[in-house]
Amino acid sequence: MNYSKLAFTEVIKELQEAAGSRDTYERVERHSYKDGLTPVEKEFIGRIDSFYLASFGDNDFPYIQHRGGPKGFIKVIDPQTLGIVDFVGNRQYISVGNIAHHQNVSLILVSYPLRARLKFYARAEVIEIEERPDLYELLKPSGYKFKAERLIVFHIEAYDWNCPQHIHPKYSMEEVEAMMAEKDRYINQLERELAVLRNGKKQAISIAADHIRKKRKLP
Repeated sequence: MNYSKLAFTEVIKELQEAAGSRDTYERVERHSYKDGLTPVEKEFIGRIDSFYLASFGDNDFPYIQHRGGPKGFIKVIDPQTLGIVDFVGNRQYISVGNIAHHQNVSLILVSYPLRARLKFYARAEVIEIEERPDLYELLKPSGYKFKAERLIVFHIEAYDWNCPQHIHPKYSMEEVEAMMAEKDRYINQLERELAVLRNGKKQAISIAADHIRKKRKLP
């Protein structure tokens, strides 16, 4: 799996040469081989709740589609394969239709909170649920309401990480609520500690006042 060798066509290499970046990317090509997904990519994919899918149509135009679901709806089947349940959508079937004639696709997975982006070249395979009920059981999200039409499996040809430049941090409502809950827990803890300190201070003042009163009563 060498993303650079697959991505850098002769035209692209000529552009890199003209821009003065070819030497750098030639070294990248020599050292960017990856033998399947590592635990780092698997853990990242497990956090993702959406991705962008690029397919190519008979109209000679690429088509970009946003796919979403619960966190972890993109499943790692093995180190060279990803899969999803294709939920019922608007029933245009553009991506599925494109894949029927052109299996080569690209995927981009973005984590805005982490400012991280993982990109794939893959061959897509559309599978009917009744053909692989075992695979459906593996890919279906748990605790999520959906209606499934089919399965889509992505056979990874290459993948690579993009730099975080221009990825602005964004958070879902669930993530914001989790952060707010953590902040509230911290504030409550501080308030409890402050109450203990105040109570201790009151007790210290009371003891000191009693001591003063007793001293004044002495002859």
